[in-house]
Amino acid sequence: MRMERFFTQDDIILHGDMVSLVPLSASHADALVEAATDGKLWELWYTSVPNAESVEGYIASALDEKAKDKALPFAVIEKESGRVIGSTRLANADAANKRVELGYTWYASRYHRSSVNTECKRLLLAYAFESLGVIAVEFRTHWLNQASRAAIARLGAKQDGVLRNHKIVNGVYRDTVVFSIIESEWPAIKLNLDYKLARYRG
Repeated sequence: MRMERFFTQDDIILHGDMVSLVPLSASHADALVEAATDGKLWELWYTSVPNAESVEGYIASALDEKAKDKALPFAVIEKESGRVIGSTRLANADAANKRVELGYTWYASRYHRSSVNTECKRLLLAYAFESLGVIAVEFRTHWLNQASRAAIARLGAKQDGVLRNHKIVNGVYRDTVVFSIIESEWPAIKLNLDYKLARYRG
């Protein structure tokens, strides 16, 4: 008997006012590298952003997780220019417990401190809670990635705890900070994100 898939639509596209999230594919390789070049994001040792040498493996790994029904990776497209400006992903899907992680997110430096991250998170959280029916969305980041921790907290996520010596990254131990938004919190967080986006739009 075939098990029902967690991500029932592999080709889902999520549209916002400023960006669209489209299924990540091998055809995005050059555009991802171009986006990452804005700020040389691969030099950030505490996170994983592809460069010209690693982008094929980066995409292949994401698509492998997608094939296993564990992830749904996206390229972030700026609607006005049609350019790829970053990537994000629903990952580590736990169908039995109705949980998913929102992560692997990065954007070209010129879009930092803009409405892009707020809109992307709004789109993905709505899809997770309202279409997939999850009861919790998790966020994980490096203890030393202060910008990421602050951005997650601004969404309204609450810190669950810190996994000490959770992983070995670039030859050193990583302490992972875990945040989450649960189902009962989503209506208020959605209103808050909509309020922030309305203010961005002026």
